[in-house]
Amino acid sequence: MPIRTGNDEYIYEIVEGWGMSGATGIDGTFDVAGVGIDSSENVYLFNRGQRPVIVLDKDGEFLRCWGDKKTFPNAHAVTIGPDDAVWLTDNLDHTVRKCTPDGKVLLTLGTSGKPAKGMSGLPLCRCTHVAIHPGSGELFVSDGYGNAKVHKYTPDGRLLCSWGEPGNKPGQFSLPHNICTDRDGYVYVADRENQRVQVFTSNGKLEDIWTNMARPCGMYIDTSHSQLCYIGELSTSWWCQIAPELWGIQNHPGYGPRVSIYSLDGTLRATLLDNAQGEAPDQMIAPHGIAVSREGDIYVGEVSATAGPWFARKNPTRPFRTVVKLRKVKKVSAPLAN
Repeated sequence: MPIRTGNDEYIYEIVEGWGMSGATGIDGTFDVAGVGIDSSENVYLFNRGQRPVIVLDKDGEFLRCWGDKKTFPNAHAVTIGPDDAVWLTDNLDHTVRKCTPDGKVLLTLGTSGKPAKGMSGLPLCRCTHVAIHPGSGELFVSDGYGNAKVHKYTPDGRLLCSWGEPGNKPGQFSLPHNICTDRDGYVYVADRENQRVQVFTSNGKLEDIWTNMARPCGMYIDTSHSQLCYIGELSTSWWCQIAPELWGIQNHPGYGPRVSIYSLDGTLRATLLDNAQGEAPDQMIAPHGIAVSREGDIYVGEVSATAGPWFARKNPTRPFRTVVKLRKVKKVSAPLAN
């Protein structure tokens, strides 16, 4: 019987082994950094292997692949537009590329391989994700590893404005790692190292701050149905992975990693797979990218190969599970895994 996770209102079954067969190209020795779903329910896995874009159907069967390591040296996030355009953010190429579903590049934000000066506030320096305004088509880019900014662009790539600065005060950022918009055009930023989500108007006015998170990393808002926000949270115990005696003490449920579900008023509705970091089916290692299908199924990309438990450092080619599917169910008929 499948393992279930969640609460009475939000129940999911863990689909063990989804997408991890050798035929899909996902072998667990590299990271799946981003996940996106198109209008046909096909799943795009933006990964750090030799085939950066791998497309599977909802059953996990291989459809196609494209891209190369020269174009995408370090995959970070994928966003599927309302027209099924594939927006790919690469944080070592310092670009966001708009592509067709079969890989033709239509638009590039930033200059390939040429970052802006770090913490200058100028775009782009190790950018992390892109979101699209549902009405205007304007673009919002979180510029996180080398900056502390959100940049707003026209649909054709002209810079309109930027906001944010380094720090932990309201409106400031410490690694803006992911970004989403809701159906009203509000902008949600996963302010990872401040362990919070900040909510802005489309012009950068701060509206709300959600706290009590474990390093929010991946984020997705279901604008077509529930308007729920799904967040992949990392572990707050990573700092002690180099010391086995501390890792055994610190790695416990409640610290992450996990998937959390929020309503857009910032209320936590459910936590999934919150069973400490590990390789068991009901645990996670490093949720990094997340997307939700029309049926409510959750797909999570994990950067397990580089962010796994401390012992993985001794064997960097050791395979890990790097993609997870959680199938939404309606009724509880089996024990839950948290």
